[in-house]
This record gives sequence, structure tokens and C-alpha cells, in this order.
Amino acid sequence: MEFKNWKLQRDADGVVWAILDRAGASANTLAREVLHELEGILDEMDREPPKGLIFRSGKAAGFIAGADIEEFTQCDTPEKARALVKLGWDVYNRLAAVKYPTLALVRGHCMGGGLELALACRFRIAVDEPGTRMALPEVMLGIVPGWGGMLRLPDTVGPAAALDMMLTGKGIDAKRAKKMGLVDECVPPRVMENAARMLVCSGRARIGLSSFQRLLNGPLKCMVASQARKQVAKRARQEHYPAPYAILDMWEKYDGNALAVPDDKPTSLYAISTSPTTRNLVRVFFLQDRLKGFGKDSDFDPKHVHVIGAGVMGGDIAAWCAQRGMTVTLQDQSVERIAPAIKRAADAYAKKFRHDEKAVRFALDRLIPDPQGNGVAHADVIIEAIFENLEAKQALFRDIEARARPDALIATNTSSLRLADIAATFREPARLVGIHFFNPVAKMPLVEVVQAEATHPEIARKAAAFVRGVDKLPLPVKDAPGFLVNAVLAPYMLEAMRCVDEGISPETVDEAALAFGMPMGPIELADTVGLDVAMAAGKGLAAGVTEPPKKLAELVAGGNLGRKTGRGFYAYPQGRAAKSAAGAVPAGLARRLVAPLLAATRGLVDKGIVADADLADAGVIFGTGFAPFTGGPMNYQREHSAA
Repeated sequence: MEFKNWKLQRDADGVVWAILDRAGASANTLAREVLHELEGILDEMDREPPKGLIFRSGKAAGFIAGADIEEFTQCDTPEKARALVKLGWDVYNRLAAVKYPTLALVRGHCMGGGLELALACRFRIAVDEPGTRMALPEVMLGIVPGWGGMLRLPDTVGPAAALDMMLTGKGIDAKRAKKMGLVDECVPPRVMENAARMLVCSGRARIGLSSFQRLLNGPLKCMVASQARKQVAKRARQEHYPAPYAILDMWEKYDGNALAVPDDKPTSLYAISTSPTTRNLVRVFFLQDRLKGFGKDSDFDPKHVHVIGAGVMGGDIAAWCAQRGMTVTLQDQSVERIAPAIKRAADAYAKKFRHDEKAVRFALDRLIPDPQGNGVAHADVIIEAIFENLEAKQALFRDIEARARPDALIATNTSSLRLADIAATFREPARLVGIHFFNPVAKMPLVEVVQAEATHPEIARKAAAFVRGVDKLPLPVKDAPGFLVNAVLAPYMLEAMRCVDEGISPETVDEAALAFGMPMGPIELADTVGLDVAMAAGKGLAAGVTEPPKKLAELVAGGNLGRKTGRGFYAYPQGRAAKSAAGAVPAGLARRLVAPLLAATRGLVDKGIVADADLADAGVIFGTGFAPFTGGPMNYQREHSAA
């Protein structure tokens, strides 16, 4: 039998390879057509049972990226969503029940429905290379792993590890997958086919859970679920993000079968599929994809980055680029000024790579102290990240422009100065572009790519390609004070500080924002950014402001600049904000706090600083953490004005 998306190969020893290569797509996704063809494959195997059935990808881009999200968005009724879940649930249960041994050979990304397919197999092998990642990220789209993941993952790795994966959506690499028992073997690419053939033909039995884990996955489920709910409640409110609560309910009470939950339950498949959160999180998924597309039209492939300024921002940009495989030279006035950045990088690498000392050493080897700035003459990308002083930046760039290669990308990480002013002393102003990272660099996914009127479009494209090359999301913005993200944050934080001046406690102000859905309150955010930075940004970005908020001015005058000095609006005894209990949140406080942010976003779209409302939503979500369940500030305003 011929299939459009699958290719079957039967070896002489009776092993069948089912190779998924979805037609007309760069990555494998599980559309209805693919699942129906999988049913056909199982029909064929029933007629002539194989010695073993091995699933693998025919794509260079990975194993399976998950369900077809485009197809999911076409499920415009709960009945259609239910039918799609039932299709995958039934075919995977059928796969799990076959008598012959089955194996998933996972190389590259294995996400969502792809991991659920692998879990339905008797054996799994992960290929040990950086691109191999396994995850059930459905919760990030506001949905649940409905094709057996909630049933089989806890049975495979135990409920605690399984719930951690399902409730956070986080991915794990091949080595971690082997250690936790998600895969049977972790092998290098050169032996993966032989390893798969040997394992599927081995007659080996699956290693089951320990008796203690079986208890946690059975009689003690309610205890595990109760603890998990407490942890989820610290991160996400059920009214904003119902999916993690639905996962816990489905696992605890319905054996991971989403179809079994009655429709009138708030954790049912019906409730999830009709939730505005689901619609908006799927929207955010497509916004993220749009950001990932910037820079694809450039073949710029930099290998050497030179960063000038080894402070927190510059040092962390350098460390991130070295972690992503680039050679990085880091310049400051002396080795002593560079040393703290190297120390922070070493600590970050040790945490990232855990017990892989070789990976830590290689990353540190790529991060080279360069107090003389010799790297300027050789670098593909040069990023200035010194203090926010126009004259100092202009003087530095005069030297850089004279020494840099003609084809080098010259960028500034400025957050508040106009590129046009910085480039005023350039011989070729078209060369300067803004590449604005956010703090903390390792955690913030967005990078603004700032194009001044004089910046050559090809330079901006190269900058976007560089940003994608270091695994960040590029957002094209025009040259204006604060660009997009800082320009919307400044009035938001200013309004929060005005509330404090009026006698509302910082804790109550922050609680109002958290209740709205923000990941961090504006007062704690100001402390995290640095109150000196917040004051400078406020002066330049908050329209009509002549005097800073009184409490802010007092704290800055006293040298209490927030987290970095150990005290700001809050004290930071162990690096965390020491907060008192929040008082009762006054009615309308959350709306008052976000109103300036919403107005600023709308104004920047109207002025063309960002190309359109969708990109503004993407920028504010990924640059500030603005409540993703709302779909972004512009989407929020549309929905609430129509309500």
C-alpha cells in the first residue's frame, strides 16, 4: 500500500521501518491525514505482522513537531475538537496494544503528539545530539496532551517527573531522557539504526516503575495531585490558565483520558476548547512563529562576536553568544573589569550544563577577555553595551568604524538613546543598527532590532539573522525613544509608583498586577530593572512628567537602587524581594495600572514605531511578559472594547 506521508521499508529480517516525511512540509506534524495513514499502516501490519516496527523521521528538521496547529485552529466547535482528540487517542491506543515490538527512534525535536506517539511504542531511543529535545508543551497553548500522554508518561517516568513536564511544557535533552527513564537508550547518530534494530529485536521486557512510584501513580494519586496544584497555583491562576488544572484533574480522576471528563466540568475538554485563553495562547504561538521568520531572508552566518562593555548587560550578552557556539571577545577597560562577567558566565554554564564539565569548558574557552579590543578588527558582529551616554558612545563608535571590517555588523545595545544621534558622527550612518537585548539576557526571549532612518535595510536583515542565530526572537522597530518595550513599560511603572506615593503599599500594587495576569508586579519589576535606570527612562519616556515619583526619588538619592544594591521599594536579603502581606486591592486598581501601557502601545502602533498591532502584541508579551492569556495589549483592547 502506498502512503502520501509515510514510507514503509521491510528489512530482510522482518523489521519494518515506518518513516514519516509529511508531504509539502519542512517539519513533520500530525495532521488528520497523517493519523489516518498511521491507521492504514497498522492495518497492513495486522495482515503481515513484522518482527518489529520502528518509527523514524524522514526530515532533517527533527522527529515530529507535534499536532498540526493550523488544523487545530480550524476546530471552530467543541465537537470538532473532541473528534480530533478521539482520532489520536484511538489510533495511539491501538498502537500501544499491538503484539509485536515497536520502537520510536527520536532524533531532533519530539514534541506533543510526537512524544505521545513515542510513548505508545514499547521502546524509545534518543539520539545524543544538541537538537534532540522531548516535550509535551500543550499547556503553553492552553490545551492538554490528549492522545495518551497524560496516561503513559506517568506510567513511564513516574508521576512527579511526568507532571513537571506536562505542567510546565519544558523540554529535556537525550541524556536527561535516558536518566529519567523516558527512553531506553541514548546513542550517538552513527549507531542509531543498528541500536534501534537490535533493541526492537531483543525480546527485552520494558522496565516498569518501582513499587513506590506505582503507589504514587495509583492509590496515592490524590496526594501527588494536591501538592502539584499548590505549585501550579503559585505560577498560574485557574481563571487565567485553566489547562494545567485540567491536566491534573484528568490524570487524577480519569486516567489521563480527556474524553472521559463530563462536559459540564470546568476542567473538561469542552471547557478547554471554548476557553478564550486557548484561543489567545494559540494566537501567541503564531505571533512567535512570525518573529522567528525575521532574518530568514539573509544568509548572514556570523562566527565571531565582539562585545564592548563587560557590565551586566554586555557581559551577559557575551556569555549568551558564547553559550550558543560563537567565538566572543569581550572588551572593557581592564581584565579586572571583565573578570566578574566571566565569573557570572562560568556560574551560568555550570547550571545550564549541569555535570557536563566538557561543555562548560568549551563555552568558557569561546569567551575571551579582550581589554585591548583586538577583536574589533576581526569580528563579524560588534555590539556596544557601555553606559547610556551619547558623547561616550559617539567617541567609541568613531574608533570602531575606523577599525572594523567593511562587512562587519556594527550594533548598539542602547535602550534609551536614538540611533540617529549615535550615528551622527559616523562616516557611514547606514551601518549602525540597534540590537537591544533585555535583562536578564538568558531568560528574556525578545531582542529589538532597531532601524534608524539611515540604517540600510540589508543591515537590519543581517541583525535579525544574528538574533535568530543566538536563539532569540527579533522584533523590528523604528528608531524612537524607548523603541517599543521600554516605551510602554515606563508609563506603566510610573503609574504604579504614583499609587505608592498615594499611600497604597507596594505589595498591594504588585498584587493587583499579578491578579491581572502579569508575571511580576510593576514595583518589583522597577527594583529588578534598577531604580536609577527606571528614573532615567521615566524622564525620557513618560510624556508630561516633570518630577519623578517622590518615593522613587528618595530611594535613588539614598543609593537604594533595587535588587542590585539589596534594597529598593523592597529589601532583598537573599536576592529575593522580602514582601509583607498585600492589603485588599482597591477596585479598579489593575485597570488603572495597565491603562498607560495600553495607551502607549496603541500610540506606538499609530506612529508606525512597530509595523502593526500583531507585532506590538508579540513585542510586549515576549519583551515584558504581559499576560499571554490576553493575547497581548492590542488584542486585549479589541476584545474588551467589543465586549
